[in-house]
Amino acid sequence: MSAVLLVEDEQHLAEGLRFNLELEGYDVAIASDGESALALLQAEPLRFDVVALDVMLPGINGFEVATELRARGQFVPILMLTARNHPDDVLLGFEAGADDYLPKPFELRILLARLGGLLRRRAWLAQTSQQTNVMSESEKPPASYTFADKTVDFTALELRTPQRTIKLTVMEADLLRFLFKYEGKPVSRKTMLEEVWGLHEDTDTRAIDNFIVRLRKYFEDDPAKPKHLLTVRGVGYRFVRQPEE
Repeated sequence: MSAVLLVEDEQHLAEGLRFNLELEGYDVAIASDGESALALLQAEPLRFDVVALDVMLPGINGFEVATELRARGQFVPILMLTARNHPDDVLLGFEAGADDYLPKPFELRILLARLGGLLRRRAWLAQTSQQTNVMSESEKPPASYTFADKTVDFTALELRTPQRTIKLTVMEADLLRFLFKYEGKPVSRKTMLEEVWGLHEDTDTRAIDNFIVRLRKYFEDDPAKPKHLLTVRGVGYRFVRQPEE
């Protein structure tokens, strides 16, 4: 049974979501504010498999909660729930360390799809770490990927550069793995939403653009003039391992 921490200050909404999530087999705890959520996660850092985090909270907001969790080295997947779906607000969520976002109001089936996607990715990473030693070389998924002077370690969820080591969220690692797989080829935003997020319904593709902005900040020497993660106008993006001088 997967454990969900639902951080929501509207009691009627929180209780309704808990009821429906428990019907789906989830173990659900509720925190009504950011401080309570941080206290729960600090007291039992391994208890929860995913956090559904509202942005607008009394006291510290959802952005601050996510930032504090990542600063502590806690990388539990975070689904940000927000009525503020302006691109700048979504980008703030990703910069704070959220793995995905869901605008309010939302349908229950979409919430379940988003939570399920984050949990599957986390389970897959754990399974990959356990099974790698017993798999043949041809069967093993790449545990790391190196380009220029940078290495992405998918097992440790880290991006290492000569200057620093950056912790990655599950979603960031998944998106990088996908882009590396299609190195040199244009990949559409829709394809990334379907293959990385596992979503096939109409979804705001600006989420992809916000992730790309964040990743460029991680490893491009000049994020405004990227050499590795290129925009393909009208299509999506293309990853280049060895840029032409």
